[in-house]
Amino acid sequence: MSTATIDTTSDSGRADHAGARQRVDTWLLHHHADRRQIGIVTLYLAIVLAMYFVPACRNVPMFLAACALSFLNAVVIHNHLHKGIFKSKTLNRIFRCVLSFGALYPASANIASHNVVHHHFDDDGQPDWAAPQNVSFRWHLLNLLHFPNVAGPNTFAGVTRWATTTRQADFRRQYLLEQVVAFGLTGVLLAWDFWAALFFVVMPQLWGARGILRINLLQHDGCDTESDWNHSRNFVGRAFNWVMCNNGYHTIHHNRAGLHWSVLAERHARECVGRVDPRLDEPSMLLYLLRTFVLRVAPPSPLALTSELRGASSLASRDERKAQASADAIAD
Repeated sequence: MSTATIDTTSDSGRADHAGARQRVDTWLLHHHADRRQIGIVTLYLAIVLAMYFVPACRNVPMFLAACALSFLNAVVIHNHLHKGIFKSKTLNRIFRCVLSFGALYPASANIASHNVVHHHFDDDGQPDWAAPQNVSFRWHLLNLLHFPNVAGPNTFAGVTRWATTTRQADFRRQYLLEQVVAFGLTGVLLAWDFWAALFFVVMPQLWGARGILRINLLQHDGCDTESDWNHSRNFVGRAFNWVMCNNGYHTIHHNRAGLHWSVLAERHARECVGRVDPRLDEPSMLLYLLRTFVLRVAPPSPLALTSELRGASSLASRDERKAQASADAIAD
Protein backbone atom coordinates (compact mmCIF):
# COMPACT_ATOMS: atom_id res chain seq x y z
CA MET A 1 0.00 0.00 0.00
CA SER A 2 1.44 3.34 -0.94
CA THR A 3 0.92 6.37 1.24
CA ALA A 4 -1.87 8.91 1.04
CA THR A 5 -0.68 12.25 -0.26
CA ILE A 6 -2.11 15.51 -1.50
CA ASP A 7 -0.44 17.76 -4.04
CA THR A 8 -2.38 20.90 -4.83
CA THR A 9 0.34 22.71 -6.71
CA SER A 10 -0.36 24.20 -10.10
CA ASP A 11 0.49 22.31 -13.30
CA SER A 12 3.71 24.29 -13.70
CA GLY A 13 4.57 23.66 -10.06
CA ARG A 14 4.01 19.94 -10.51
CA ALA A 15 6.21 19.95 -13.58
CA ASP A 16 8.98 21.75 -11.71
CA HIS A 17 8.62 19.33 -8.83
CA ALA A 18 8.68 16.32 -11.16
CA GLY A 19 11.85 17.62 -12.79
CA ALA A 20 13.49 18.11 -9.42
CA ARG A 21 12.43 14.60 -8.39
CA GLN A 22 14.02 13.09 -11.49
CA ARG A 23 17.31 14.82 -10.72
CA VAL A 24 17.47 13.45 -7.19
CA ASP A 25 16.18 9.90 -7.74
CA THR A 26 18.45 7.04 -6.69
CA TRP A 27 18.14 3.39 -7.61
CA LEU A 28 16.43 2.65 -4.27
CA LEU A 29 15.02 5.94 -2.98
CA HIS A 30 12.72 8.53 -4.49
CA HIS A 31 14.92 11.28 -3.06
CA HIS A 32 18.55 11.13 -1.92
CA ALA A 33 17.71 13.42 1.03
CA ASP A 34 15.87 10.49 2.58
CA ARG A 35 19.21 8.91 3.41
CA ARG A 36 19.12 11.27 6.39
CA GLN A 37 15.87 9.72 7.56
CA ILE A 38 17.20 6.18 7.17
CA GLY A 39 20.29 7.22 9.14
CA ILE A 40 18.13 8.61 11.96
CA VAL A 41 16.15 5.39 12.32
CA THR A 42 19.22 3.16 12.02
CA LEU A 43 21.11 5.10 14.70
CA TYR A 44 18.09 5.13 17.00
CA LEU A 45 17.53 1.38 16.84
CA ALA A 46 21.24 0.70 17.17
CA ILE A 47 21.40 2.72 20.41
CA VAL A 48 18.25 1.13 21.84
CA LEU A 49 19.40 -2.41 21.11
CA ALA A 50 22.91 -1.65 22.36
CA MET A 51 21.49 -0.51 25.69
CA TYR A 52 19.29 -3.60 25.87
CA PHE A 53 21.96 -6.17 25.05
CA VAL A 54 25.16 -4.48 26.32
CA PRO A 55 25.09 -3.38 29.98
CA ALA A 56 28.12 -1.13 29.43
CA CYS A 57 25.98 0.99 27.08
CA ARG A 58 23.40 1.73 29.76
CA ASN A 59 24.28 5.28 30.71
CA VAL A 60 22.65 8.70 30.75
CA PRO A 61 24.12 10.02 27.45
CA MET A 62 23.00 6.92 25.55
CA PHE A 63 19.53 7.06 27.13
CA LEU A 64 19.09 10.75 26.28
CA ALA A 65 20.27 10.11 22.72
CA ALA A 66 17.75 7.29 22.40
CA CYS A 67 14.90 9.55 23.57
CA ALA A 68 15.89 12.34 21.17
CA LEU A 69 16.17 9.91 18.26
CA SER A 70 12.86 8.29 19.21
CA PHE A 71 11.21 11.65 18.67
CA LEU A 72 12.94 11.95 15.29
CA ASN A 73 11.78 8.41 14.47
CA ALA A 74 8.23 9.73 14.91
CA VAL A 75 9.10 12.63 12.60
CA VAL A 76 10.24 10.09 10.00
CA ILE A 77 6.90 8.26 10.41
CA HIS A 78 5.13 11.52 9.59
CA ASN A 79 7.25 12.11 6.49
CA HIS A 80 7.17 8.50 5.30
CA LEU A 81 3.37 8.30 5.54
CA HIS A 82 3.13 11.35 3.27
CA LYS A 83 5.89 10.38 0.86
CA GLY A 84 7.11 6.79 0.91
CA ILE A 85 10.90 6.76 1.06
CA PHE A 86 11.50 3.72 -1.15
CA LYS A 87 10.50 3.04 -4.73
CA SER A 88 9.50 -0.48 -3.71
CA LYS A 89 6.08 -0.76 -2.05
CA THR A 90 7.30 -3.86 -0.23
CA LEU A 91 10.23 -1.96 1.27
CA ASN A 92 7.91 0.87 2.27
CA ARG A 93 5.67 -1.62 4.09
CA ILE A 94 8.64 -3.22 5.85
CA PHE A 95 9.97 0.20 6.83
CA ARG A 96 6.57 1.07 8.34
CA CYS A 97 6.90 -2.00 10.56
CA VAL A 98 10.39 -0.95 11.64
CA LEU A 99 9.15 2.56 12.42
CA SER A 100 6.19 1.12 14.32
CA PHE A 101 8.49 -0.81 16.64
CA GLY A 102 10.53 2.34 17.21
CA ALA A 103 7.44 4.32 18.25
CA LEU A 104 5.38 1.53 19.87
CA TYR A 105 2.37 2.36 17.73
CA PRO A 106 1.35 1.36 14.18
CA ALA A 107 2.78 3.92 11.78
CA SER A 108 -0.17 3.58 9.40
CA ALA A 109 -2.36 5.25 12.03
CA ASN A 110 -0.98 8.49 10.62
CA ILE A 111 -3.03 8.07 7.43
CA ALA A 112 -6.32 8.59 9.23
CA SER A 113 -5.20 10.69 12.20
CA HIS A 114 -2.85 13.04 10.38
CA ASN A 115 -3.27 12.90 6.60
CA VAL A 116 -7.08 12.87 6.57
CA VAL A 117 -8.26 14.43 9.86
CA HIS A 118 -5.54 16.66 11.29
CA HIS A 119 -4.58 18.28 8.00
CA HIS A 120 -8.10 19.66 7.75
CA PHE A 121 -8.71 20.22 11.49
CA ASP A 122 -11.95 18.26 11.68
CA ASP A 123 -13.42 14.79 11.46
CA ASP A 124 -16.62 15.23 9.46
CA GLY A 125 -17.72 18.20 11.53
CA GLN A 126 -16.24 16.93 14.80
CA PRO A 127 -13.09 18.50 16.30
CA ASP A 128 -9.64 17.36 15.26
CA TRP A 129 -8.58 14.46 17.50
CA ALA A 130 -5.42 16.38 18.46
CA ALA A 131 -6.86 19.90 18.71
CA PRO A 132 -5.20 22.21 21.30
CA GLN A 133 -8.64 22.86 22.80
CA ASN A 134 -8.61 19.34 24.24
CA VAL A 135 -6.66 20.65 27.25
CA SER A 136 -7.65 23.65 29.36
CA PHE A 137 -5.58 23.86 32.55
CA ARG A 138 -4.94 27.34 33.89
CA TRP A 139 -1.26 26.44 34.22
CA HIS A 140 -0.15 26.17 30.62
CA LEU A 141 2.77 23.86 31.33
CA LEU A 142 0.27 21.29 32.55
CA ASN A 143 -1.49 21.54 29.18
CA LEU A 144 1.76 20.64 27.44
CA LEU A 145 2.53 17.77 29.80
CA HIS A 146 -1.01 16.36 29.81
CA PHE A 147 -1.77 16.79 26.12
CA PRO A 148 -0.69 13.26 25.01
CA ASN A 149 -2.96 11.72 27.65
CA VAL A 150 -5.95 13.24 25.83
CA ALA A 151 -4.80 13.32 22.20
CA GLY A 152 -3.46 9.75 22.28
CA PRO A 153 -6.72 7.99 23.27
CA ASN A 154 -8.74 10.33 21.00
CA THR A 155 -6.48 9.48 18.08
CA PHE A 156 -6.52 5.72 18.47
CA ALA A 157 -10.28 5.65 19.04
CA GLY A 158 -10.66 7.65 15.82
CA VAL A 159 -8.23 5.46 13.88
CA THR A 160 -10.06 2.34 15.06
CA ARG A 161 -13.36 3.75 13.77
CA TRP A 162 -11.74 4.74 10.48
CA ALA A 163 -10.14 1.32 10.04
CA THR A 164 -13.49 -0.44 10.47
CA THR A 165 -15.27 1.75 7.93
CA THR A 166 -12.62 2.32 5.26
CA ARG A 167 -12.79 0.33 2.05
CA GLN A 168 -9.03 -0.21 2.30
CA ALA A 169 -8.69 -3.87 3.21
CA ASP A 170 -4.98 -3.48 2.51
CA PHE A 171 -4.81 -0.73 5.14
CA ARG A 172 -6.35 -3.01 7.76
CA ARG A 173 -3.87 -5.80 6.99
CA GLN A 174 -0.89 -3.46 7.15
CA TYR A 175 -2.20 -1.80 10.33
CA LEU A 176 -2.59 -5.20 12.00
CA LEU A 177 0.90 -6.29 10.87
CA GLU A 178 2.42 -3.14 12.34
CA GLN A 179 0.64 -3.76 15.64
CA VAL A 180 1.96 -7.32 15.74
CA VAL A 181 5.51 -6.16 15.05
CA ALA A 182 5.46 -3.16 17.42
CA PHE A 183 3.78 -4.82 20.39
CA GLY A 184 4.95 -8.36 19.70
CA LEU A 185 8.65 -7.55 19.43
CA THR A 186 8.50 -5.24 22.42
CA GLY A 187 6.70 -7.97 24.37
CA VAL A 188 9.42 -10.48 23.52
CA LEU A 189 12.10 -8.08 24.76
CA LEU A 190 10.12 -7.50 27.98
CA ALA A 191 9.76 -11.25 28.52
CA TRP A 192 13.49 -11.85 27.95
CA ASP A 193 14.77 -9.05 30.21
CA PHE A 194 11.91 -7.04 31.70
CA TRP A 195 13.80 -4.23 33.43
CA ALA A 196 16.26 -3.65 30.58
CA ALA A 197 13.39 -3.53 28.08
CA LEU A 198 11.28 -1.26 30.26
CA PHE A 199 13.97 1.35 30.87
CA PHE A 200 15.99 1.19 27.66
CA VAL A 201 13.41 0.24 25.02
CA VAL A 202 9.89 1.15 26.17
CA MET A 203 10.74 4.48 27.81
CA PRO A 204 12.47 5.85 24.67
CA GLN A 205 9.62 4.50 22.53
CA LEU A 206 7.04 6.33 24.62
CA TRP A 207 9.11 9.52 24.74
CA GLY A 208 8.98 9.85 20.97
CA ALA A 209 5.33 8.81 20.62
CA ARG A 210 4.18 11.27 23.28
CA GLY A 211 6.51 14.02 22.08
CA ILE A 212 5.16 14.00 18.54
CA LEU A 213 1.63 14.45 19.92
CA ARG A 214 2.77 17.51 21.89
CA ILE A 215 3.98 19.10 18.65
CA ASN A 216 0.32 19.55 17.67
CA LEU A 217 -0.12 21.87 20.63
CA LEU A 218 2.99 23.89 19.76
CA GLN A 219 2.11 24.23 16.10
CA HIS A 220 -1.55 25.22 16.41
CA ASP A 221 -2.19 26.70 19.87
CA GLY A 222 -3.48 30.26 19.49
CA CYS A 223 -3.66 30.02 15.70
CA ASP A 224 -6.72 30.44 13.50
CA THR A 225 -7.52 27.02 12.11
CA GLU A 226 -10.28 28.54 9.95
CA SER A 227 -7.68 30.53 8.03
CA ASP A 228 -5.90 29.20 4.96
CA TRP A 229 -2.59 30.73 6.06
CA ASN A 230 -2.67 31.50 9.80
CA HIS A 231 -3.61 28.00 10.95
CA SER A 232 -0.11 26.91 11.99
CA ARG A 233 2.97 28.10 13.83
CA ASN A 234 6.32 27.65 12.05
CA PHE A 235 9.73 27.15 13.64
CA VAL A 236 12.12 28.43 11.03
CA GLY A 237 15.62 27.97 12.49
CA ARG A 238 17.92 26.43 9.87
CA ALA A 239 19.81 24.07 12.20
CA PHE A 240 16.56 22.99 13.86
CA ASN A 241 14.99 22.17 10.50
CA TRP A 242 18.04 20.25 9.31
CA VAL A 243 17.70 17.96 12.33
CA MET A 244 13.89 17.89 12.06
CA CYS A 245 13.82 17.21 8.31
CA ASN A 246 12.07 20.56 7.72
CA ASN A 247 9.13 19.74 9.97
CA GLY A 248 9.28 23.25 11.40
CA TYR A 249 7.68 24.57 8.18
CA HIS A 250 4.15 23.55 9.10
CA THR A 251 1.94 25.98 7.19
CA ILE A 252 3.25 24.99 3.79
CA HIS A 253 3.09 21.33 4.76
CA HIS A 254 -0.61 21.60 5.65
CA ASN A 255 -1.37 23.47 2.45
CA ARG A 256 0.84 21.46 0.08
CA ALA A 257 0.92 18.04 1.70
CA GLY A 258 2.17 16.39 -1.49
CA LEU A 259 5.50 18.21 -1.37
CA HIS A 260 8.60 16.30 -0.31
CA TRP A 261 9.97 17.55 3.02
CA SER A 262 13.28 18.59 1.44
CA VAL A 263 11.64 21.45 -0.52
CA LEU A 264 9.53 22.92 2.28
CA ALA A 265 11.98 25.69 3.28
CA GLU A 266 12.04 27.08 -0.24
CA ARG A 267 8.27 26.79 -0.65
CA HIS A 268 7.68 28.41 2.75
CA ALA A 269 9.74 31.39 1.63
CA ARG A 270 7.95 31.55 -1.72
CA GLU A 271 4.34 31.11 -0.57
CA CYS A 272 4.00 31.69 3.16
CA VAL A 273 6.17 34.71 3.85
CA GLY A 274 3.91 37.70 3.23
CA ARG A 275 0.73 35.67 3.70
CA VAL A 276 1.27 34.23 7.18
CA ASP A 277 1.17 36.62 10.14
CA PRO A 278 4.89 37.20 10.93
CA ARG A 279 4.30 36.36 14.60
CA LEU A 280 3.63 32.78 13.58
CA ASP A 281 7.18 32.36 12.29
CA GLU A 282 9.21 31.55 15.40
CA PRO A 283 13.02 31.59 15.08
CA SER A 284 13.52 29.02 17.86
CA MET A 285 11.32 26.28 19.32
CA LEU A 286 13.38 26.30 22.53
CA LEU A 287 12.82 30.02 23.09
CA TYR A 288 9.13 29.58 22.31
CA LEU A 289 8.86 26.79 24.88
CA LEU A 290 10.61 28.88 27.52
CA ARG A 291 8.55 31.99 26.80
CA THR A 292 5.20 30.21 26.57
CA PHE A 293 5.34 27.38 29.09
CA VAL A 294 8.09 28.22 31.61
CA LEU A 295 8.26 32.01 32.00
CA ARG A 296 4.50 32.37 32.25
CA VAL A 297 1.74 30.46 34.02
CA ALA A 298 -1.55 31.17 32.25
CA PRO A 299 -2.13 30.16 28.63
CA PRO A 300 -1.53 33.08 26.26
CA SER A 301 -4.57 34.68 24.71
CA PRO A 302 -5.26 33.71 21.09
CA LEU A 303 -3.42 35.99 18.72
CA ALA A 304 -5.32 38.69 16.86
CA LEU A 305 -3.89 37.55 13.56
CA THR A 306 -3.60 39.66 10.45
CA SER A 307 -5.35 38.63 7.28
CA GLU A 308 -3.43 37.55 4.20
CA LEU A 309 -1.00 40.31 3.26
CA ARG A 310 -0.61 39.69 -0.44
CA GLY A 311 -2.50 38.18 -3.35
CA ALA A 312 -4.08 34.75 -3.23
CA SER A 313 -2.14 31.71 -4.44
CA SER A 314 -3.37 28.69 -6.38
CA LEU A 315 -4.31 26.95 -3.13
CA ALA A 316 -7.32 24.64 -3.48
CA SER A 317 -10.15 24.95 -0.99
CA ARG A 318 -9.94 22.99 2.23
CA ASP A 319 -12.94 20.86 1.25
CA GLU A 320 -11.24 19.99 -2.04
CA ARG A 321 -8.00 19.10 -0.26
CA LYS A 322 -9.81 16.92 2.28
CA ALA A 323 -11.76 15.15 -0.45
CA GLN A 324 -8.50 14.51 -2.28
CA ALA A 325 -6.85 13.14 0.86
CA SER A 326 -9.77 10.79 1.48
CA ALA A 327 -9.77 9.64 -2.16
CA ASP A 328 -6.02 9.05 -2.07
CA ALA A 329 -6.30 7.08 1.15
CA ILE A 330 -8.98 4.82 -0.33
CA ALA A 331 -7.13 4.45 -3.66
CA ASP A 332 -3.84 3.56 -1.94
